[in-house]
Amino acid sequence: MNLINEARKKGARLEAACETVGISSRTYERWCTGQEIRMDMRPIIKRKSPSNKLTDAEYESVLKIVNLPEYADLPPSQIVPALADRGIYIASESTMYRILKKEKMKTHRGYARVPKKNKEPETHIANKPNQVWTWDITYLSTTVIGLYFKLYMVVDIFSRKIVGWEVWETETGEFATILIEKAVMNEKIKGKPLVLHSDNGGPMKSYTLKVKLEELGIMSSFSRPRVSNDNPYSEALFRTCKYRPGYPQEGFKTIADAREWVLQFVNWYNNKHYHSGLNFVTPSSRHAGLSAKIMNKRIKVYEAAKKLNPQRFNRGIRKWELPKTVSLNPRKDVDKAL
Repeated sequence: MNLINEARKKGARLEAACETVGISSRTYERWCTGQEIRMDMRPIIKRKSPSNKLTDAEYESVLKIVNLPEYADLPPSQIVPALADRGIYIASESTMYRILKKEKMKTHRGYARVPKKNKEPETHIANKPNQVWTWDITYLSTTVIGLYFKLYMVVDIFSRKIVGWEVWETETGEFATILIEKAVMNEKIKGKPLVLHSDNGGPMKSYTLKVKLEELGIMSSFSRPRVSNDNPYSEALFRTCKYRPGYPQEGFKTIADAREWVLQFVNWYNNKHYHSGLNFVTPSSRHAGLSAKIMNKRIKVYEAAKKLNPQRFNRGIRKWELPKTVSLNPRKDVDKAL
């Protein structure tokens, strides 16, 4: 610090002087608090051992105890109380963890499978219809308590169009296979690249469905276990379905009634519903490639209204546009790349 101060008095710049002695100008400013100079707090500096540090004998005792047969399969959080019950104290729980980490012994102790952290699901991006689909199954209540019909539904994330649905009494991979194959044939995309995302339910991971997807050239994608946010499009669709006015809260009497109601809902949702996620364009219009034409027409209407009353549009007209791409489970780095 004396060298830097001396150099500055002779006209040297602070950054150059600090660089010469091997510290940054920010470190210099941090050390100089008023008239006092703080001690060097860098981690590379050798310091005196703390007074409460374990002795070498105590350190070895910790290693010996954690490797005893009776404690070898226990974590320090259980070893410390067990020793306390025997009237023994050598080190704290946190100290034992630090020692195990230092000795590269902080591993899973016991025969149980090591807890696995699930990776974030892969991001899938769609810039046109029939590139990424998601599907799921939800329960439809009936008039009999405890009895439910199962609604299978497939949605295109780009257009939000329901491209396939069925109502059955059970959840099976065979029914799921029929649904997906029918949707692919209706959209005439057999053999074309397609990602099908779902959760980790039994029908979704059934061998029957897996074989059919391979036959159709469809790539499977799955959510993390017990994470509904990984399949948001299907979850949001089911909420819209069950909160739709006219949904029979008392339940469906027969499976035919359920199928009839879902048929009407799908027709409304695809062809009449102004979807807020699509800037209020119907899913069918987006799916058929008509959204750009619709947006241009709306822009012309607003531009004409602005000419008549410009004082009402001080901030410009409303933005009538749609995103060019739609992402499933997007990440920040992917969004920046787009």
